[in-house]
Amino acid sequence: MTPSDSPNPDADDQREPELRADAERNRERILLTARRLFAREGLGVSMAAVAREAGVGKATLSRRFATREGLISAVFADRMDAYAEATDAALADSDPWRGFVGYVHAVCAMQAADRGFADVLTMTFPAGAPLEARRAQAYNGLLELIARAKASGHLRNEFSDRDMVILLMANAGVIAATGDAAPDAWQRLVGYMLRSFATAGTELPPLPPPPDSRSLYRAMVRLTQSDPSGAENQPRHSV
Repeated sequence: MTPSDSPNPDADDQREPELRADAERNRERILLTARRLFAREGLGVSMAAVAREAGVGKATLSRRFATREGLISAVFADRMDAYAEATDAALADSDPWRGFVGYVHAVCAMQAADRGFADVLTMTFPAGAPLEARRAQAYNGLLELIARAKASGHLRNEFSDRDMVILLMANAGVIAATGDAAPDAWQRLVGYMLRSFATAGTELPPLPPPPDSRSLYRAMVRLTQSDPSGAENQPRHSV
Protein backbone atom coordinates (compact mmCIF):
# COMPACT_ATOMS: atom_id res chain seq x y z
CA MET A 1 0.00 0.00 0.00
CA THR A 2 1.40 3.40 -0.98
CA PRO A 3 0.95 6.48 1.26
CA SER A 4 -1.84 7.65 -1.04
CA ASP A 5 -3.59 4.31 -0.54
CA SER A 6 -3.61 4.71 3.26
CA PRO A 7 -7.09 4.80 4.75
CA ASN A 8 -6.18 8.02 6.56
CA PRO A 9 -3.00 9.70 5.21
CA ASP A 10 -3.58 12.78 7.39
CA ALA A 11 -3.44 10.61 10.52
CA ASP A 12 -0.13 9.13 9.33
CA ASP A 13 1.27 12.64 8.81
CA GLN A 14 0.26 13.57 12.35
CA ARG A 15 1.67 10.37 13.79
CA GLU A 16 5.23 10.98 12.53
CA PRO A 17 5.85 14.15 14.62
CA GLU A 18 4.39 12.36 17.64
CA LEU A 19 6.83 9.48 17.18
CA ARG A 20 9.75 11.88 16.81
CA ALA A 21 8.71 13.79 19.92
CA ASP A 22 8.38 10.54 21.87
CA ALA A 23 11.84 9.44 20.72
CA GLU A 24 13.32 12.77 21.79
CA ARG A 25 11.63 12.52 25.21
CA ASN A 26 13.12 9.05 25.66
CA ARG A 27 16.56 10.34 24.71
CA GLU A 28 16.38 13.20 27.20
CA ARG A 29 15.09 10.87 29.92
CA ILE A 30 18.00 8.50 29.30
CA LEU A 31 20.54 11.34 29.38
CA LEU A 32 19.18 12.84 32.60
CA THR A 33 19.11 9.43 34.27
CA ALA A 34 22.62 8.49 33.13
CA ARG A 35 23.98 11.86 34.24
CA ARG A 36 22.48 11.41 37.71
CA LEU A 37 23.70 7.82 38.09
CA PHE A 38 27.20 8.52 36.74
CA ALA A 39 27.58 11.56 39.00
CA ARG A 40 26.58 9.58 42.06
CA GLU A 41 28.18 6.20 41.36
CA GLY A 42 30.80 6.72 38.66
CA LEU A 43 31.04 5.05 35.25
CA GLY A 44 30.60 1.58 36.73
CA VAL A 45 26.83 1.92 36.31
CA SER A 46 25.61 -0.64 33.76
CA MET A 47 23.59 0.16 30.65
CA ALA A 48 20.85 -2.09 32.03
CA ALA A 49 20.68 0.01 35.20
CA VAL A 50 20.41 3.21 33.14
CA ALA A 51 17.54 1.74 31.10
CA ARG A 52 15.75 0.51 34.22
CA GLU A 53 16.07 3.83 36.07
CA ALA A 54 15.00 5.78 32.97
CA GLY A 55 11.92 3.60 32.58
CA VAL A 56 12.78 2.46 29.05
CA GLY A 57 13.55 -0.92 27.55
CA LYS A 58 17.04 -2.03 26.61
CA ALA A 59 16.05 -1.90 22.94
CA THR A 60 15.00 1.73 23.28
CA LEU A 61 18.30 2.58 24.96
CA SER A 62 20.21 0.81 22.19
CA ARG A 63 18.31 2.72 19.50
CA ARG A 64 19.16 6.05 21.10
CA PHE A 65 22.74 5.11 22.10
CA ALA A 66 24.20 2.12 20.28
CA THR A 67 27.33 1.98 22.46
CA ARG A 68 28.32 2.74 26.01
CA GLU A 69 30.92 5.21 24.77
CA GLY A 70 28.23 7.03 22.79
CA LEU A 71 26.12 7.46 25.90
CA ILE A 72 29.08 8.65 27.98
CA SER A 73 30.09 11.13 25.27
CA ALA A 74 26.58 12.59 25.13
CA VAL A 75 26.26 12.80 28.92
CA PHE A 76 29.57 14.56 29.47
CA ALA A 77 29.72 16.84 26.43
CA ASP A 78 28.86 19.92 28.50
CA ARG A 79 31.27 18.90 31.27
CA MET A 80 34.09 18.61 28.74
CA ASP A 81 33.18 22.05 27.43
CA ALA A 82 33.57 23.40 30.99
CA TYR A 83 36.93 21.61 31.24
CA ALA A 84 38.19 23.33 28.09
CA GLU A 85 36.83 26.66 29.33
CA ALA A 86 38.77 26.24 32.60
CA THR A 87 41.96 26.07 30.55
CA ASP A 88 40.99 29.21 28.62
CA ALA A 89 40.25 31.05 31.88
CA ALA A 90 43.63 30.06 33.32
CA LEU A 91 45.45 31.27 30.20
CA ALA A 92 43.61 34.59 30.43
CA ASP A 93 45.05 35.23 33.91
CA SER A 94 47.84 37.81 33.78
CA ASP A 95 49.75 35.85 36.48
CA PRO A 96 50.84 32.51 34.95
CA TRP A 97 51.35 30.79 38.32
CA ARG A 98 48.02 31.98 39.68
CA GLY A 99 46.40 30.78 36.46
CA PHE A 100 48.02 27.36 36.83
CA VAL A 101 46.94 27.00 40.47
CA GLY A 102 43.42 28.14 39.59
CA TYR A 103 43.27 25.60 36.77
CA VAL A 104 44.34 22.72 39.02
CA HIS A 105 41.77 23.63 41.65
CA ALA A 106 39.00 24.14 39.08
CA VAL A 107 39.52 20.82 37.33
CA CYS A 108 39.90 18.83 40.55
CA ALA A 109 36.73 20.48 41.90
CA MET A 110 34.90 19.37 38.74
CA GLN A 111 35.99 15.83 39.51
CA ALA A 112 34.80 16.12 43.11
CA ALA A 113 31.38 17.39 42.00
CA ASP A 114 30.78 14.51 39.60
CA ARG A 115 32.22 11.02 40.10
CA GLY A 116 31.53 10.11 36.50
CA PHE A 117 33.47 13.11 35.24
CA ALA A 118 36.29 12.21 37.62
CA ASP A 119 36.62 9.00 35.61
CA VAL A 120 36.09 10.65 32.22
CA LEU A 121 39.08 12.95 32.72
CA THR A 122 41.44 9.99 33.06
CA MET A 123 40.04 7.87 30.22
CA THR A 124 40.06 7.96 26.43
CA PHE A 125 36.99 7.43 24.25
CA PRO A 126 38.12 6.49 20.72
CA ALA A 127 34.50 6.36 19.49
CA GLY A 128 33.59 9.70 21.07
CA ALA A 129 35.10 12.13 18.54
CA PRO A 130 33.50 15.35 19.90
CA LEU A 131 34.57 14.51 23.45
CA GLU A 132 38.12 13.75 22.37
CA ALA A 133 38.29 16.93 20.27
CA ARG A 134 37.47 19.05 23.31
CA ARG A 135 39.99 17.08 25.37
CA ALA A 136 42.65 17.78 22.73
CA GLN A 137 41.80 21.49 22.82
CA ALA A 138 42.11 21.54 26.61
CA TYR A 139 45.37 19.56 26.45
CA ASN A 140 46.98 22.05 24.06
CA GLY A 141 45.94 24.85 26.38
CA LEU A 142 47.45 22.97 29.33
CA LEU A 143 50.78 22.69 27.54
CA GLU A 144 50.83 26.45 27.06
CA LEU A 145 49.81 27.00 30.68
CA ILE A 146 52.65 24.77 31.90
CA ALA A 147 55.19 26.59 29.70
CA ARG A 148 54.09 29.97 31.05
CA ALA A 149 54.17 28.85 34.67
CA LYS A 150 57.67 27.47 34.20
CA ALA A 151 58.83 30.68 32.52
CA SER A 152 57.53 32.64 35.52
CA GLY A 153 59.94 30.67 37.72
CA HIS A 154 57.22 29.22 39.97
CA LEU A 155 56.62 25.80 38.39
CA ARG A 156 59.41 23.24 38.62
CA ASN A 157 61.19 22.54 35.34
CA GLU A 158 60.74 18.81 35.98
CA PHE A 159 56.96 19.15 35.85
CA SER A 160 55.36 17.31 32.92
CA ASP A 161 51.85 17.28 31.51
CA ARG A 162 51.85 13.61 32.53
CA ASP A 163 52.11 14.74 36.15
CA MET A 164 48.71 16.38 35.67
CA VAL A 165 47.29 13.05 34.49
CA ILE A 166 48.76 11.38 37.58
CA LEU A 167 47.17 14.03 39.79
CA LEU A 168 43.76 13.56 38.15
CA MET A 169 44.02 9.79 38.57
CA ALA A 170 44.99 10.18 42.23
CA ASN A 171 42.21 12.69 42.80
CA ALA A 172 39.64 10.40 41.16
CA GLY A 173 40.77 7.62 43.50
CA VAL A 174 40.46 9.80 46.60
CA ILE A 175 37.01 10.98 45.53
CA ALA A 176 35.82 7.44 44.90
CA ALA A 177 37.25 6.17 48.18
CA THR A 178 36.01 8.93 50.47
CA GLY A 179 32.60 9.63 48.92
CA ASP A 180 30.19 11.38 51.29
CA ALA A 181 32.21 10.35 54.33
CA ALA A 182 35.03 12.85 53.76
CA PRO A 183 33.98 14.89 50.71
CA ASP A 184 36.70 17.55 51.11
CA ALA A 185 39.63 15.15 51.41
CA TRP A 186 40.62 15.79 47.78
CA GLN A 187 41.52 19.38 48.65
CA ARG A 188 44.23 18.16 51.03
CA LEU A 189 45.71 16.01 48.26
CA VAL A 190 45.68 18.91 45.80
CA GLY A 191 47.30 21.21 48.36
CA TYR A 192 50.20 18.82 48.86
CA MET A 193 50.61 18.16 45.15
CA LEU A 194 50.81 21.87 44.38
CA ARG A 195 53.60 22.14 46.94
CA SER A 196 55.48 19.39 45.14
CA PHE A 197 55.02 21.16 41.78
CA ALA A 198 56.16 24.61 42.98
CA THR A 199 59.71 25.92 43.14
CA ALA A 200 61.20 26.90 46.49
CA GLY A 201 59.77 30.12 47.89
CA THR A 202 56.71 30.19 45.64
CA GLU A 203 53.60 31.60 47.28
CA LEU A 204 50.84 29.04 47.72
CA PRO A 205 47.31 29.00 49.15
CA PRO A 206 47.10 27.70 52.76
CA LEU A 207 47.14 23.92 53.03
CA PRO A 208 43.57 22.68 53.59
CA PRO A 209 43.05 20.78 56.86
CA PRO A 210 42.96 16.97 56.81
CA PRO A 211 39.65 15.15 57.31
CA ASP A 212 38.80 14.57 60.96
CA SER A 213 39.49 11.07 62.28
CA ARG A 214 35.84 10.01 62.39
CA SER A 215 35.19 11.04 58.78
CA LEU A 216 38.33 9.30 57.58
CA TYR A 217 37.35 6.14 59.47
CA ARG A 218 33.91 6.18 57.83
CA ALA A 219 35.61 6.54 54.45
CA MET A 220 37.84 3.54 55.20
CA VAL A 221 34.83 1.45 56.23
CA ARG A 222 32.98 2.56 53.09
CA LEU A 223 35.92 1.54 50.93
CA THR A 224 36.18 -1.95 52.43
CA GLN A 225 32.44 -2.50 51.96
CA SER A 226 32.39 -1.41 48.30
CA ASP A 227 31.79 -3.95 45.55
CA PRO A 228 35.17 -5.12 44.20
CA SER A 229 33.71 -6.54 40.97
CA GLY A 230 34.74 -4.91 37.70
CA ALA A 231 32.44 -2.76 35.61
CA GLU A 232 31.25 -3.84 32.20
CA ASN A 233 33.12 -2.65 29.10
CA GLN A 234 34.92 0.25 30.72
CA PRO A 235 36.63 2.74 28.35
CA ARG A 236 40.42 2.73 28.33
CA HIS A 237 42.36 4.77 30.84
CA SER A 238 44.33 7.64 29.37
CA VAL A 239 48.09 7.66 29.90
